[in-house]
Parts: sequence; structure tokens; C-alpha cells
Amino acid sequence: MPHKIARVALDVPLPRLFDYLGDELSEADIGRRIRVPFGRKEVVGLLLDIADTSELPAEKLRSVIEADRQLSPLAADVLALIRFCASYYHYPVGQIALAALPTALRRWHFQLPRPRQYFALTAQGRQALPHSLPPRAVARQRLASRLLAGAADSAELAVLCNGAAAVLQDWLDRGWLETVQEGINAPAPVLPQLLPGQQAACSRIAERPHEFAPFLLHGITGSGKTEVYLRLVEEALASGRQALILVPEIGLTPQFTQRVSVRFPDTRISVLHSGLAEGERLQRWQSAANGKSRIVLGTRLAVFTPLPELGLIIVDEEHDASFSQQEGLRYSARDLAVFRARQRRVPVVLGSATPSLESWQNALDGRYTLLTLPVRATGAELPQLRLIDTRIDKPEDGLSRPALKAIGETLARGEQALIFINRRGYAPVLHCPACAWVAPCPRCSARLTLHLREQRLRCHHCGHEERIPADCPACGNPDIRALGQGTQRVEEALARHFPDARSVRADRDATRRKGSWEAMQAEIHAGTANLIIGTQLIAKGHDFPELTLVVVLDADGALFSLDFRAEERLFAQLLQVAGRAGRADKAGQVLIQTGFPQHPLFSHLLAHDFPGFADEQLAIRRKGLLPPFSHQAVLRAEAARLADALAWLQAARALAPEMPGVEMFEPVSAPMLKKAGHERAQLWLQSASRTDLQRLLREWVLELRDLPARNVRWHLDVDPAEN
Repeated sequence: MPHKIARVALDVPLPRLFDYLGDELSEADIGRRIRVPFGRKEVVGLLLDIADTSELPAEKLRSVIEADRQLSPLAADVLALIRFCASYYHYPVGQIALAALPTALRRWHFQLPRPRQYFALTAQGRQALPHSLPPRAVARQRLASRLLAGAADSAELAVLCNGAAAVLQDWLDRGWLETVQEGINAPAPVLPQLLPGQQAACSRIAERPHEFAPFLLHGITGSGKTEVYLRLVEEALASGRQALILVPEIGLTPQFTQRVSVRFPDTRISVLHSGLAEGERLQRWQSAANGKSRIVLGTRLAVFTPLPELGLIIVDEEHDASFSQQEGLRYSARDLAVFRARQRRVPVVLGSATPSLESWQNALDGRYTLLTLPVRATGAELPQLRLIDTRIDKPEDGLSRPALKAIGETLARGEQALIFINRRGYAPVLHCPACAWVAPCPRCSARLTLHLREQRLRCHHCGHEERIPADCPACGNPDIRALGQGTQRVEEALARHFPDARSVRADRDATRRKGSWEAMQAEIHAGTANLIIGTQLIAKGHDFPELTLVVVLDADGALFSLDFRAEERLFAQLLQVAGRAGRADKAGQVLIQTGFPQHPLFSHLLAHDFPGFADEQLAIRRKGLLPPFSHQAVLRAEAARLADALAWLQAARALAPEMPGVEMFEPVSAPMLKKAGHERAQLWLQSASRTDLQRLLREWVLELRDLPARNVRWHLDVDPAEN
């Protein structure tokens, strides 16, 4: 009797499936976790196929140990997505398959966590809270605000307030709270009136609920894109389908989650991102996979979430570089979302105030349907943008006199100001004026950033850190100085100028602790913080009604970058951060400090003219045959010595098959030559035809895997997001 051959994906860097005897398995087991022997170990794999034959004789095959029938198998569409990823990005299918699972499932033994306890306000509690709380009880005010929005679980409430368990028990004892099932006992939401543009967008998308239909929703900041998303989710839920919403960063999930929770109080929502504990992520993933969670809201990895009744995909801030994974499997979650929508024959909505030029060109070519929201949903005017010429108004500690004057006037009116500088730490350079020494990173072609409060020098590329020297290591000069500004130094300067202001610093350093970013947002919303110093963490997606002034510091670095996408990203960043100002009934103002006020980018920015900027950039790209008018891949190599990396790339280039229409350049060193102790080089490929480029890559990668790479690490990056 012939054996059944189990074809299993394993988490190993080999582009193949592994054959095992699986006589106890059936077609219904495809997509299940499988435990198999591998070498001297037992490992977890994913069953992708059952075959009748193997290239190896049956007596040389080992047997599957067992299959996991506690969980449902991954659905066929998720397996197809994994296979597409492996094919398009030329990455081992097993490593993709296992990465698509929650971390807990990559081990054989796991335990689903116990269900959480949920709390909701009683009628008595709604009357009592938050009015009975002292104004200074900021943490309890946050708890009350969250519970007024609907039921919440104990873990979510714990991050809003230290000692939350004691406070919740006190409110239970007073009769202000009760324990409930998830998502019930919340007030019915009051729906806002849609503007004509919002109504038109909803109607166009709703016309095609059961077919693949890609839409690009271009709405100015504050135009109500989120309300359009919520109406579309409502339609999907009403027809018995699930919705997947992707956001670029963890920092955007709390605000988005609250809006979705308030709108759909009786609907189970799974929020998925890398900040979750293993058990928590597994529980939410499983809830989506078995259809209990009707809405999945998550960052890029959520695109792989099993959704048996998927009916809608939304990608918010679709232009954002955070949707591109830069380690391991290098993929674009936005592009996979479009693929998945095509696969499942459902609408996909890509939303942004500053769409990527690739998506914008797709809309111009008719591949995407362009929908526009040209006015702010609240009726508020767009903020007035003004440039401060730093050649004339020279900044001190990063702040010019016009900027300080505007901040003071804003605070005097009781409004909030945001100071945006996309550089964390105290200063980017520690410098000796006597001999021109600067503190270098020993492992990267980069300078160490000064973090004065922690008394450390840190590399923001590899994580290396060291103590601040007492004097110059090169010449012994004790007068070493900080040059430039980071968020910490700007915060210090503002404290001197505005000692009565309550400031918060929103950057990666200040928000490392779990719940700290949520607590910071609550302070801003409550008005207890009126001066905000932040990086790109706060530049997009947030809605602070009392924020009327944005001051942008040190935005010039990207104007003359070697990266052809630098101006596109700078324009998007500036327009996004400008959109934080004046979103309610108060006029907004944006001041941008620059030493290059005549640069063409600023003329479009001052007019809030994304289409004009996009047309100008696309004309440049077309002449240079750059994306979206060509398709690229880059083979990157790194070694202890640059010469070894370049030599390996040269050998790789010699193995490439001839492919008319595909241009392959000479190997060169990477823009950042050294990173984390390795010197890096790269070899670029470009073609007007995606098909031709992929055909070459498929043949070439087979050769590359057999090319000796002693002391050289390499990877292929398809559709690279960075130089």
C-alpha cells in the first residue's frame, strides 16, 4: 500500500518543503501544525501538502510524530498568501509560514490564556463618573473616560492607571461598575452626518461588496477618512463578514481601537501588534481565526491573520514606510493587503492624505479608483503654513524667535503647541572644538547620539552605547560640546522659556514602558499637558482638539538626500504633522524652520497641494526611469571587510542569466557602509517589466543559494523601500 507523503514547511533558511511519512494524515489536515523529527531535534512545522510520491524512497523518510488537532488548520487562502510571499519575495516558505503564526504556536506545547474579565459602568456609575473625581486624579480620570466609551478588559485598564485593580474594586463596591461579557453594556453611538465627499466615497465602495475593487481614498488631514472606514466596516458587519484594518504603527492603535470600540460596542475586536504578550496575541489571533472576532485591527503582520469571513480590507496611512518590513522577510504589508483582497474578491481601501507615488500612479492609470475628501469634516479650515528662514532668524537651542513668540501666544490662550523634531536624544553629535573629534559608533558608519539624562552615548542604528567621556579621547580637551538638537534638548530649552508649561515628550525613549504612550495621549486629550515635543510618533493619525500650533524644527536634512524617495517622505511627514493643528473650531498655524525657503517642495506644501507635488515628482521619476515607472530589486551583502562583500556580489553578478529589459548595475558600497560591525555592499537591478525582473530573480536565486558565501551574509530585497 503506498504511503502518504506529508510535505512540511519548517523554520529553516532553505527554500523547500520537507517530506515525511504521514499515513495518519488526510487532506483535511493541510494547514495544521505538525511535530516532526529534524536532525536530532523535534520541531514544529506546518503541513502544506499531502503527496503520493517523494524524491526519496519511503525507507529513507522519517514519520510525522503528531498533528495538532486542538486548533483549526490555516485556511487555504492564508496558505496561498504564504506561498505567494515565498515566490514573489524569494524567501524560504517555511520561515514565512512559521512567522505568520503567533510566537506561542512556534513551540509545540502552548496554552490558551484564560478569558479576561471585562468591566462596564452601571447607570449609577455613568452619573457619578468622572464628575466625582478630583481634577488632579489624572489616572482615574483616564479610567473613567475609557469606561464611558464602553466595556473594557482588566489588562487594557491596567496600562491606564497604576493600581487599577484597587480602583476597579472600589468602583465595583460602590455600584459604579459591573463585570460583563466582552463588548456589551455600552451606549448606542451617535453617528455624525456625512459630508457629500464622505457619502460619495461610501456609496462608490459599497457598490462592489463581493468583488476585488481597490480604492485610493485621498483625503486632506481631518477630512474624516476614519468615519468612511467605520461606515464601510458597518456595512461589512451587517452582511455577516469580517473586516481587517491595518495601521502602520503601534502608537496609532489605542486611538483607533477606541473609536472602533465606541462605534461597535457589541462586536468583538482583535487588536494585533508586536507589543502584545505571547498569550494575549495567541488568544486574539485565535478569536479572529475562528470567526468570533469580527474586526481585526493591527500593524503589518496582521495581514496574515486567518479570517474565514473576510469582506473588507482597509489600509490607513497607506504611504507609511512602517508597512515595509526591513528585517528577515522584507515585504510590504500594503501590497500583500491588495493581493489578499484580490484573492478573496473583496474591496480594499488605501487611505492617506499623502498617498505613495506608486498608489497615486495606479489611480492615475485607472488600476485603482480614486476617491477624494477635499474638505475637513468639522468644517475647520486647513492650518496656515509659514516658513521661518533660519538664515535670517537664527535659532538658539533649535528655536527661532518667531517660533518662541508663537508658542508663548498659544500657551497664553490656553491652547496646545506641538514642537516636532524627528530626532530623539539630547543632541546628534558630541564634538571637540579643539581637534574636531566627534563621538563615533565603533560598529557603524554613524555618530553616537548624546542622551544626557541617562549620561550615555547611543547608536540609533545598532544599539551600541557607552559612557560620556570626561574629556576628548583624541586630544584630552575637557571642553567637549553637544552639537545640534534632539527631543531632550528641545524639551530642556522649552522648560527654560516656559517654566509654567506642562510638557510631554513623545519619542521612542519616553514611551518604552508599556502603557506610557496611552497615558501620554490621555494627558494631552485632558489638557493637562499643553506643550508637546515629539518625533514622527505623534505626526500622524492623532486628533487633539486643543492643538493649534505646530512648529517644525530641522526639516532640511532630507532635501538633498541620495535617496530618491526622501522628498516624497519629507512632504508626507510635514503635511501629516501640519494636519495635527486646528482640527476643531480653533484656527491652526504651522511654522516650519528652514534654511532653504525657496526649495520647490515648500511651494506645494504651503498650498497644501499634494497633487501638484506628486505630478512634479512623477515627472522626475519618469525621466529617471525610477519607480513607479520601473521595478527594482537589490541584492545586499555584508562581511567583516567590504572587499569580501563586493567580491561575493561580483561573483553573484556573473551567475545572473541574460534577461533582455533587465538592467543590472555594478556592485557598490551601501550608503551607510558599516552597520553593527559589518561592512555592506549592494547590487541593484531594474526593469520596466515586473514579469521580466521576477523571471530573472527566480532563476538567479537558485544559483545564488549554491554560491559559496564564506564569511558573507546576503539577502535579496524585492521592491526595496530604502537605498
